[in-house]
Amino acid sequence: MGEFDRIDRFLKPLAAGFEGSLNLTDDAALLAPIAGEEHVVTLDTMVEGTHFLPDTEPEQLAQKLLRVNLSDLAAMGARPVAYFLSLTLPDKCDERWLHAFTDGLARDQETFGLHLAGGDTTSTKGPLVISITIIGSVPAGQAFKRSGAKAGDAVMVSGTVGDGYLGLMAAQGGLGTLPDVARDALMKRYNLPNPRVTLARWLREQGIAVHAAVDLSDGLAADLGHICRHSNLRAEIGINRIPLSQSSKMAIEAQFISAVELLGGGDDYELIFTVPEANAEALIAAADRANMPKLSMIGKMVSPDTDQGKSDVCVYVYDADGRELPLSVSGWQHGQ
Repeated sequence: MGEFDRIDRFLKPLAAGFEGSLNLTDDAALLAPIAGEEHVVTLDTMVEGTHFLPDTEPEQLAQKLLRVNLSDLAAMGARPVAYFLSLTLPDKCDERWLHAFTDGLARDQETFGLHLAGGDTTSTKGPLVISITIIGSVPAGQAFKRSGAKAGDAVMVSGTVGDGYLGLMAAQGGLGTLPDVARDALMKRYNLPNPRVTLARWLREQGIAVHAAVDLSDGLAADLGHICRHSNLRAEIGINRIPLSQSSKMAIEAQFISAVELLGGGDDYELIFTVPEANAEALIAAADRANMPKLSMIGKMVSPDTDQGKSDVCVYVYDADGRELPLSVSGWQHGQ
């Protein structure tokens, strides 16, 4: 099947109803920001065997790829508008595969309220490679950034931490002694993350300043480290404050992993952000009343030590008695 056949049969239906796509008849799309708003643009590429397992079902793969990009928009407080898709397909990705893949995209387009605006396909003798460029919109000047945290801010996180990493372990055949229901729950978190787009929009509407934010893709330690470095601060977090699911607690109790090691695991796609500490408890209560994902205060931002020098360490973890815990796992690093 040639490129134009793929576009006509599988991609054009995903663009239906979005005027700017021009029904994929041209080489580019037309996008105009809403008055008073600005575009947020992000790109992710996934390579088979590096970013996803070779036996991942195509429908599930499509949904995860779209969702991890949506999580990038959420981290900046943006709502989704449209996306562009690039597929580099090996021979095994036949018509049946394309049907399932685009069905997954169609389902999540409806769930999250966006359309395909453009696409490109080509063939390869190598692994499957998929890229998405996603466009979001946010009121001008209101985007969350990594660089705005202030000393004294509370460090907040949504949902639970560590499930995605444990889900990958389970998908690779690990955690064998955990009950099936726990392993299945963890694998679902890994395969189908829930981007916090609705939460991000809700946060912008609360009248409480979100000084900095990032999504948990590479691991809490690594991603919080981005906020620290770009804000020239350090973070102090309590290991007993990290929100864990029941399945993750079972994995820790079974000694598959420690709570500190979970801070180095990625693929949670929760939001971690900072707000004035005086507003933290009120925000947690408001989120609960609004049926938003559970928010937890896990620590605070502080000024860096004067003797810290050029150390890359900027996230410090403490136990309930105030003893510092060694943080040896720093998360996924791109390019490795």
